[in-house]
Amino acid sequence: MKIIVTGSHGFIGKKLVQTLKTNGHDIHSVDLATGYDVAEWDSVKDLKDFDVLIHLAAITYVPQSFKTPREMFRVNINGTLNMLELCRINKAKMIFNSSYVYGKPQYLPIDEKHPISSHNPYCQSKIIGESLCESYNKDFKVPIMIFRLFNVYGEGQAPHFLIPHILQKLKQKQDIVLENPIPKRDYIHIKDILKVYQKAIDYKASNYEIFNIGTGISHSAKDVAEMMLKASPIKMELNFSGKERINEVLDTVADIAKIRKLLKWEPKISLEQGLAELVKA
Repeated sequence: MKIIVTGSHGFIGKKLVQTLKTNGHDIHSVDLATGYDVAEWDSVKDLKDFDVLIHLAAITYVPQSFKTPREMFRVNINGTLNMLELCRINKAKMIFNSSYVYGKPQYLPIDEKHPISSHNPYCQSKIIGESLCESYNKDFKVPIMIFRLFNVYGEGQAPHFLIPHILQKLKQKQDIVLENPIPKRDYIHIKDILKVYQKAIDYKASNYEIFNIGTGISHSAKDVAEMMLKASPIKMELNFSGKERINEVLDTVADIAKIRKLLKWEPKISLEQGLAELVKA
């Protein structure tokens, strides 16, 4: 198929483009690095003749969303609207990456029917993006698949995230000082999620679906750091400042029963295995 991947030079995008090309697809990379600004219609309006658009482009770092909210909303909301409009015009399918839309969980594990609730500007931008997707599907019959990603990790992730931050400290042989040891997250390896996109491209049973993508297991920041220290030949000190983020969520776990059933997908790489591979790379 002819596929557009936005955010093609990002953490997920780079690896996804390689995977899709290996699978025989014709890929058009849309990214600031390739001369496109998804938030500006004049920059993307001439894109045409494609079957599927995978929309990854976004400002994703939650603390940054508090510092520069206007730019984050510009990119995340206008970008999503513009990509939906391209899909409407070209009668194409859109796969939209979303995350952090559940707020503080009312129950665990979290299934796709769990109420959504904004607890930071980034989360709000994704909720608005999902609402736009629903509207374009309802009003214009654009086929939509929404992926609610939990905490993706792997080689090439930006250093301000927890796992690459610890990895950087290990490689620099510096003691590790983190903030709050308590919050637990559902960490999913990037190699596992790359397989989902091909299944989503092929899925024809309905024209609107929402899927959680995680492992169904959560681990604390302390757990993650200790697993990485265990896998490392370099023995460093681990300390915590105790600082808490605004509106911190203490635990989040994905219910992945729906994606297991409909897309026949499930994760294969345990967190301990994935972290050990990163540390030893």
